[in-house]
Amino acid sequence: MFGARCLLRAVRSCSSAPCPRHRPAARVSVRGALGVQSANGERVKVQGWIRSIRSQKEVLFLHVNDGSSLESLQVVADSSFDSRELAFGSSVEVQGQLVKSPSKKQNVELKAEKIEVVGNCDAKAFPVKYKERHPLEYLRQYPHLRCRTNVLGSVLRVRSEATAAIHSFFKDSGFVHIHTPVITSNDCEGAGELFQVEPSSKIKVPEENFFNIPVFLTVSGQLHLEVMSGAFTQVFTFGPTFRAENSQSRRHLAEFYMVEAEISFLESLQDLMQVMESLFKTTAMTVLSNCPKDVELCHKFIAPGQKDRLEHMLKNNFLVISYTEAVEILKQASQNFTFTPQWGADLHTEHEKYLVKHCGDIPVFVINYPLALKPFYMRDNEDGPQHTVAAVDLLVPGVGELFGGSLREERYHFLEQRLARLGLTEAYQCENQGALKNNNNNNKGKEWRGLSKGPDRNVLCEGCF
Repeated sequence: MFGARCLLRAVRSCSSAPCPRHRPAARVSVRGALGVQSANGERVKVQGWIRSIRSQKEVLFLHVNDGSSLESLQVVADSSFDSRELAFGSSVEVQGQLVKSPSKKQNVELKAEKIEVVGNCDAKAFPVKYKERHPLEYLRQYPHLRCRTNVLGSVLRVRSEATAAIHSFFKDSGFVHIHTPVITSNDCEGAGELFQVEPSSKIKVPEENFFNIPVFLTVSGQLHLEVMSGAFTQVFTFGPTFRAENSQSRRHLAEFYMVEAEISFLESLQDLMQVMESLFKTTAMTVLSNCPKDVELCHKFIAPGQKDRLEHMLKNNFLVISYTEAVEILKQASQNFTFTPQWGADLHTEHEKYLVKHCGDIPVFVINYPLALKPFYMRDNEDGPQHTVAAVDLLVPGVGELFGGSLREERYHFLEQRLARLGLTEAYQCENQGALKNNNNNNKGKEWRGLSKGPDRNVLCEGCF
């Protein structure tokens, strides 16, 4: 009886530990599988699309990619699998053992036990070929398929990593993330470049509005953040922005994402520039560290040499010049500009790129712009006949302006004078309701600062678009 009990216990123990071949396969991404340093036959399940297929004697080799990595995972299958059911572009689910690869190109490979075709693909009719570098103009004909190409896949992964890095930077720095509205009655830019929002069904008469006032797609979340900065010392938003600009260039998009932040109780413009520089460097270093293969591909085929330039930027402190100094540099340049540089005029893209090149391809802050060029809320420098405000733009190689920011005017009598000239006195109430202000004429008040950044131009700077 004792022997029977021992045997039963042994059988139960064996049944509770299934053999490796029948152990449930753990789902992993291609990136996760490729990151395994020492594979010991773990059973895994990978899902993705076939990038290439070839047969050699009685062995079938597949390269499967799921978008998590530029590199594909090599799947090795024996002759029991029918290669006629497997084709380039097909979506598959592969189960098997992750083993050490004899190839020097990757550490591991997947020894297939089961291959299921989830979605068939006619490889001959498929418009995107794996080994061909299709022009972007060609890929625009197939917006639903172009993300499967290496270049577009890399751009999207870099953008995703940059987005995560931006959020991490602000979170680690103690900022509160504010969701500002997409539909708003505000026009923060005041330039009339707005997309008006109207219901598609004309339930009301055309003269009436859905909200009883005209509303638009947001051009900026700045006004909402400025209100929040009266309760939170550091706030930011990161969302879509819409501009009805008369331009089809890659620098001026109708829809793009923008980072905006407001910081209370700062002491100087230098503090704001430090935030800008830290944000840029943190984002760039994170992308270079987490997406090395993607960055390498983009710099090889899209912007040769940009990786070296980016690393050069990260090794150096950013430079600072005044708007007045910038204009003098441009006037002395031997280059013939389309727009003649002169004090009091805006800096154009050609000017911005020249200034960066003149400064050794290091990002440069341009500060203290003419008051007439900037909005009323920027702080007056009280600097005599030139009359400038405490505004700053960060110019970077290959792009030009990436950041813009300023000190806000906190001195009530200055605001009162400007608002009176603009006819906005009654609309401005925050200064009398606990906002940050300083009624003295000196420069020692506790102001608040604001900055904005375009991540799309950040991706441009990283050479990935």
